[in-house]
Amino acid sequence: MQCRWGSHGDYEIIALVPASVQEMFDLTIEAFNLSERYRVPTMVMADEVIGHVRERLVIPDPNNITIMNRKKPDRPPGEYLPFQPGEDLVPPMACFGEGYHFHATGLTHDERGYPDMSIETQEKLVRRLCEKIRRNANKIIRLDKLFVDDAEILVVAFGSPARSAASAVATARSEGIKAGLLRLITIWPFPTEELEELSKQLKSAIVLEMNYGQLVREVERAVKPTPVSFLPKLGEEPHRPEEVLSAIRRCKG
Repeated sequence: MQCRWGSHGDYEIIALVPASVQEMFDLTIEAFNLSERYRVPTMVMADEVIGHVRERLVIPDPNNITIMNRKKPDRPPGEYLPFQPGEDLVPPMACFGEGYHFHATGLTHDERGYPDMSIETQEKLVRRLCEKIRRNANKIIRLDKLFVDDAEILVVAFGSPARSAASAVATARSEGIKAGLLRLITIWPFPTEELEELSKQLKSAIVLEMNYGQLVREVERAVKPTPVSFLPKLGEEPHRPEEVLSAIRRCKG
């Protein structure tokens, strides 16, 4: 929530939430690629448990790693406007040392980068900053689904709680309970449309968080009127699979 709403003014952000040491590596690469592609800060948000986990990491051959470089200007320095977007709403971005002049400011600005606080400029700029992410949300959002196709009880989690949730959901399935797990890998943009569609088949949803209620509000908004149970965890002890399984059983009734 802090990375999403921590600045003044409207904007969109990309935030990735790893659930393993391997994803810490892989999503860091993806964060750079997304940042270069959409010209927007991209956060890798790891919780404390993932930050202290020791497990196997496979570092791929550099030739097998996808690198997405930023869109460069196609005009000479004297004609370059650093904030003039193309059809995808993402302006090309010159690199330092390539001879292009670049003026950066934290204020509302025109396509040259110079401050412009007019209503017209603010309207144009803020809409573009939001729309370049909103229009491409389906390309950006990444989800990990487990037994979701016919799920009637959906567990929604990210980071370390999702590891316990996966075990609990598998056990619930062995008991004949139609439980599923939706693990968020991309937390911003939030997968509202995906949850809205899933809510049509759900009897209830369960949200796991290592805090006292942030993600749960986003889930409630997306799945209304499906009942949502909240399973917070405070302190250093992570969710245990038995706790999650008990919550699933309670939802089954």
